[in-house]
Amino acid sequence: MATPGPNIADQLSLHAVQRPTKPAIIHRDTDIDYRQLDRMVRQRAALLLEMGVRPGEVVGVALKDTPEHLILLYAVARAGAVVLPVDCRWTGEEKRRVAEHFGARRVMVEPDDLFAPGLCVAADASWLAQAKHAPAREEFPGGDHGFCLSLSSGTTGRPKGPLLSHAQFMSRFFTHYADLGFGSREVYVNATPLYFGGGRAFSVSSLYVGATVVLCAPPYKVEELAAEIERRAATITFLVPTLLRRILQAEPAARAPFRRLRTLIASGSPLTAEERGRIRDEICPDFIEYYSSTEGGGVTVLSAQEQAAYPASVGRPVFGVRLEIVDEHDRPLPRGEVGRIRYDGATVARGFYRDDDASREAFRDGFFYPGDLGYLNEEGYLFLCGRAKDMIIRGGVNIYPLEIESVLMTHPGVLEAAVVGVPSTEFGEEVAAFVLPRGAQDAAALAAWCRERLAPYKVPKHFRFVSDFERNSAGKIVKGNLAASLSAA
Repeated sequence: MATPGPNIADQLSLHAVQRPTKPAIIHRDTDIDYRQLDRMVRQRAALLLEMGVRPGEVVGVALKDTPEHLILLYAVARAGAVVLPVDCRWTGEEKRRVAEHFGARRVMVEPDDLFAPGLCVAADASWLAQAKHAPAREEFPGGDHGFCLSLSSGTTGRPKGPLLSHAQFMSRFFTHYADLGFGSREVYVNATPLYFGGGRAFSVSSLYVGATVVLCAPPYKVEELAAEIERRAATITFLVPTLLRRILQAEPAARAPFRRLRTLIASGSPLTAEERGRIRDEICPDFIEYYSSTEGGGVTVLSAQEQAAYPASVGRPVFGVRLEIVDEHDRPLPRGEVGRIRYDGATVARGFYRDDDASREAFRDGFFYPGDLGYLNEEGYLFLCGRAKDMIIRGGVNIYPLEIESVLMTHPGVLEAAVVGVPSTEFGEEVAAFVLPRGAQDAAALAAWCRERLAPYKVPKHFRFVSDFERNSAGKIVKGNLAASLSAA
C-alpha cells in the first residue's frame, strides 16, 4: 500500500483501509464507497499506462459531470500524468485547439464526441468493461510530475493555464479545511460543473480528506437541487451568485432544505450587501464568500459574521496567503489606496504552461497578479474595485464599474447589472450599463437612482436592458461583447 506522499491519489489507499465502506461518490442510483473508489482509480490508471501515457504527459478529461469524470481525475494523477480540464460543452474545434496547445497525449471523451481520432479515447461501455477487469496494480510512477493545468474560465483567444503541482493543489485543500468548513465528516453536494475550477477543486479535496461527494449536475431546477440536499443530508455546498439569485426568487418552501446545510460557499462574482443578508436569513445562516482565482487559489474569505460588519468587503486573506496592493510600478501602496492586487503562497502557481509572454505579465517577483483592482483597510479587509482591464477612464478620471454595478443592483427593479466603457468623442470613454430587469424597464428611474448615490460623472449615460447575459463556465458575465453590441445598435 502506498504511503501519503506527493501524489494526491495516495490518500485514497488509506481511506480504502480506514473507511472502506463509507460512501465516497454518490450520483443518482450510483453509490461508490472508498474501497471501490481506490480500486477503480488504480484500474483506470493502469489502463492509461497500457495506452502509452507516461509520467508528466498531459491527459485531457472532457466528460460530463458523472462519477467517471471524478474517478478519472484521480486516475490520471495516480498514473503520474497531468489533468487537462476540457469542457465537454465546447465545440469540437475548441477542444482540439486546447488539446493541441497543451500537447495532450490522450483526451477522455464521451462516446459521441470523438473530435480528434487517434487522440480521443471514449469512456464508453468498452472502456468501462476494460476498467472493470483490469488488475488494480499497486506500484505506480513516483514523484510530483504535476497534477492539473488550471485553465481560466473561458477559451476565447489564446488558451492559458498554469501547471499546478500536487503539492500546490494539496495546499489549496488545507485552505478549504482551515477557512471554508470542509472536512472528513462533511457531505458535499457538487452543484457546479466538474470542469469549473471550484467544482473540481472542492470535489477532489473532499475525497482527499475522506468526505462524501454528491454529484448534482446542472442544469436543474431549484427544487431539484433542494430535494437532493435533503435526500443526502448534505452539510456543505458551493454555489455561484447566479444560482443563489434564482434560489432567492424561489418560493420559501422550495428553499427550506438549504437551511439544513452547515455551510454555504459562494464565489465567482460579488454579491450586494442586501443579497448577502437575504442569503443568510433565507437560505443558510453560515454563508461564506470566497474570493479566488484558478491560477492562484483562494485569496480572501468573508464569514457570515463579518459580512454584517464589512458589507462591501470580500474578507481577509485565507490561510497561508500574503496579499498586497501595488501601483503600476509594483510598489506597495498605503492602506486605503486603490491599486493592483497581488498575492503569493504555497497555493500559487509560478507561471502559465507554455506561455512565457503571459507569464511575465501575470507572475512577477513570486506574486500572481489576478488582474483585479482593490484596496485594503486598516484591519486588513480587502475591497474590490473591479478588473483592471474593465476600468473606465472618463475625461482622465478613473471609474470602477463594480461600484456602479453594486449601486444598480440595490434597485428593486434590477436583478443583475454589468457596466462597461464605450468610446466617447468628448470624454474618451463614457459609462454604459446593461441591466437584467426584475420588472418594468425604466432607464430614467435607474439614472435617478444612480444620481442620488454616485458622483455625476459615474452615472451611466447609456442603459440597455437584456433578457439574459452571456456567461462563461464559471457563471461570470462575459463583458467583452457588451460594448460592441451597444455600438452596433
